[in-house]
Amino acid sequence: MKNPEQEIYVSREHKQSRYDKRLILKIVKEVEEGLPRKEAIRIYGLGKSSINHWMQAYGSLNYQETIKRRSYTNLQKRTIVTAIEQGRLTIKEAKIAYNIKAEKLIRDWILQYKLEKVEICIENTSPMAKEKSSSKDLEKEALQKALQEAELKIKALNTLIDVAEDQLKIDIRKKSGAKQS
Repeated sequence: MKNPEQEIYVSREHKQSRYDKRLILKIVKEVEEGLPRKEAIRIYGLGKSSINHWMQAYGSLNYQETIKRRSYTNLQKRTIVTAIEQGRLTIKEAKIAYNIKAEKLIRDWILQYKLEKVEICIENTSPMAKEKSSSKDLEKEALQKALQEAELKIKALNTLIDVAEDQLKIDIRKKSGAKQS
């Protein structure tokens, strides 16, 4: 049952008409003072999106600051995780420095990026091959693949240096037996 005071505000001609601004401000104030949103939705017969919109539009600055969720880009997350992994920051220091509400959020990011790194390092093989190979075999294969990639990089860099020396007519590499001053 709605009390008579609410009927004054709520009476709308049809569903498309707007709520009385006084009612909106009253509901926003009640939510700010501790009334759960679900309860306000039930009491006033509102939609969830309406009350969320009203809280953003009419809520006090203090309320909006306490409720606002901050989203972080992948670059920001990776920067924070890298700083922690390199020992430049602790989780607590990162929480304070980047104004993050919970340490658990940072721990989740660390776990997420560790899992990504593992996925990058492990070569995709068929399910039958996975069953046969042990964890040592997987590590050995990953190391061999990393070694092959490193050798290819060295080969590419040497080719790049050769081309640069040829085109620029300068010696980039130190010649063996060259005099040092």
